[in-house]
Amino acid sequence: MEIVLEHISKNFKDRNNVKKAVEDVSLRFTSGVWGLLGANGAGKTTLMRMICGIMKPSEGRICYDGVEIGQLGDAYRSIIGYLPQEFGFYPEFTVQQYLEYISAMKGMSDKQARRKIDELLVRLSLEDVRKKKITKLSGGMKRRVGIGQALLNDPEFLVLDEPTSGLDPGERVRFRNLLSEFAHDRIVLISTHIVSDVEYIATQNAIMKDGRILQTGTTQELVTQMQGKVFEGFIAPQELERWEKKVQIVNLRNEADGGVSLRYIGKQEDMSGAVLKEPRLEDLYLQLFPAQKHFAEN
Repeated sequence: MEIVLEHISKNFKDRNNVKKAVEDVSLRFTSGVWGLLGANGAGKTTLMRMICGIMKPSEGRICYDGVEIGQLGDAYRSIIGYLPQEFGFYPEFTVQQYLEYISAMKGMSDKQARRKIDELLVRLSLEDVRKKKITKLSGGMKRRVGIGQALLNDPEFLVLDEPTSGLDPGERVRFRNLLSEFAHDRIVLISTHIVSDVEYIATQNAIMKDGRILQTGTTQELVTQMQGKVFEGFIAPQELERWEKKVQIVNLRNEADGGVSLRYIGKQEDMSGAVLKEPRLEDLYLQLFPAQKHFAEN
C-alpha cells in the first residue's frame, strides 16, 4: 500500500495575483507514522486536503497503489480517516449521536458501528460522556471525539491535521501510543507544528516551509545535521537579554541557585563552559523556523 504525490502544486488567486500555497511537492507514503512538520501557514493543511481528495491540485497527481485518486472516487474515500483542524457537528448532537451519524455516512452497518463506537469510547476515555452534547465538552474532549470519528471505519490511511490541539500532556502521550499501535500495517500522516507529537513515533518526517518540502527522512537522519551545533550553558538571569540577541535559544530553565540554564544553537566558544548536547528534532525545527513559537514536552 502506498500513496504517491507527483509534483503537486496548488495555486490560489488573490485579487490579480496568483499565490502558490503548495509548490512542486513529491512524496511517497508507505506504512507507518509520517510527520508533516511546519509552521502555521506552511501549506500543510492545503496539502492534506488534496491528499484526502477534498481539493484538486492545480498541477501534478496523487495516486493510491498506482491509480489516480480521482478515478477511485468513493473507493478511495472509504479507506481514509480524516481529522481536520476544525470538525463540524450539529449543536444538538451528543457524542454517541455524532459518531452514529458519521458511521452511517461512512456506510457502516448498525452492528459494525455499535461495536466500533463502544471500542473507541473506551480507548479515548469518552465512555462517561457518550450521552453528553458535544457543545458541552472541554476542548480536549471535543478533539478526542474528532479523533474517534476519523478512526470509525478502521481506515488504511489516517490523516490528522494538528490532532493534539487542546489535549493535555497525558492525553497526548496516550494518543501517540494509540497511533503507534494503529500504524502497524497502515499509513498515518500527522500534520503538526508541535515537534514532540512526532519526534519519537514517526517512521519518516517531511518538513514543509512556504509551500515546499525542505527535507525528508527519519528523525535520526534529520537531526544528524545538527551534530556539533547544540550546547547547554549557564548564565546569570540579568544576562539573559544579551544572550537572546547573541545565540538562538531553544530552551531555558531557571535553576534553584538563581542561575539560568540555556540550551542553544551555535558554537561552543559562544559561551564559556558550554557543554555539547545530543541534538533533537526540535533543535532542527527551531533552526529552520527561528521566528516561530514552538511547543515541546521537556
